[in-house]
Amino acid sequence: MCARYSLTSPPEAVRAFFRAPGVDDFPPRYNIAPSQPVLIARNSLRGEPELQLVQWGLIPSWLRDPSTLRSPLINARAETAAEKPSFRGAMRHRRCLIPVTGFYEWTGKRSARQPHLIRLKGQDLFALGGIWETWLGADGSEIETMAILTTAANAEMSHIHERMPLIVEPHDFARWLDCRSGTVEGIADLLQPAAAGSLTFAAVNPRLNDPLAEGPDLHDPAVSGLLL
Repeated sequence: MCARYSLTSPPEAVRAFFRAPGVDDFPPRYNIAPSQPVLIARNSLRGEPELQLVQWGLIPSWLRDPSTLRSPLINARAETAAEKPSFRGAMRHRRCLIPVTGFYEWTGKRSARQPHLIRLKGQDLFALGGIWETWLGADGSEIETMAILTTAANAEMSHIHERMPLIVEPHDFARWLDCRSGTVEGIADLLQPAAAGSLTFAAVNPRLNDPLAEGPDLHDPAVSGLLL
């Protein structure tokens, strides 16, 4: 599962990373949570990368009333997304990338949850694989939303959680975003957990447990050094 992440790289670095036209400048965000506006990279109608703000929590296009969703669809299992009614259209036709500088997972009891910041070694900025969707209301309203794809955890991540977000490497961006075939056959080999030894883990400020908390102090170490 991936229910919180950070994006603290400057806007110009994000634009360069995806080779996409600029979007309005945005501040560093240390605690991005579901239902908030988030930045994604996707292909435009011309087949070129573009950056767009959407809402985190996918609303299926066929849903009549978003308020009937029992819980936000913030994640989708990469292994089954192409078959699930809520995700299959987006998985085949509307894949995206989510720029992050780290994601979070928790350990401990509910009364004393300890957040951990997970990063990709050697990369300040990296991308998670996702899907996006457009929901149209009867009154003509339009909402664009996204969900993050997850895979089984790799050996390191399994010490904290059994699932982890799908990480897409830069050399696979073009292939991931190319949905012209309408299938997942061309990207099936990418639906794998990150390689062993590719992640770093650090316990960080428990104030991050509050989804409304924000600021660089959220990355203050809770204990010295890396946990794994």
